[in-house]
Amino acid sequence: MSIEKLTGTKRLVFSIKNSWAGVTDAFKTEDAFRHIFIFSTILVLISLTLSISKTQHILLILCSFLLIVIELLNTAIETVVDRISYEIHPLSKRAKDMAGAAQLIAIVATLLTWLIIIF
Repeated sequence: MSIEKLTGTKRLVFSIKNSWAGVTDAFKTEDAFRHIFIFSTILVLISLTLSISKTQHILLILCSFLLIVIELLNTAIETVVDRISYEIHPLSKRAKDMAGAAQLIAIVATLLTWLIIIF
């Protein structure tokens, strides 16, 4: 079914189904995504038990979602690079390294946010 022919609610439902397929595929096939997802879920649950302001809750929860989003983008970039070629190429390495760097920065930002709010 072509998305161009869909409009309104049908297009929205079609897009949500495809997006959810991406999440479930990542969860089934990517160890790193599974680890980040489970870790983020635990962080969200812990944040809900803390006696902190609503703004602080929102920051902690957003950090957890950010980790998941960046891991999905990292996985997408790696998948596209691998689709093009498994051959080692400097540009492929660069793309994968930068996607990994984005995830590393998000992890550091999450840790700093938690440390600042908790302590």
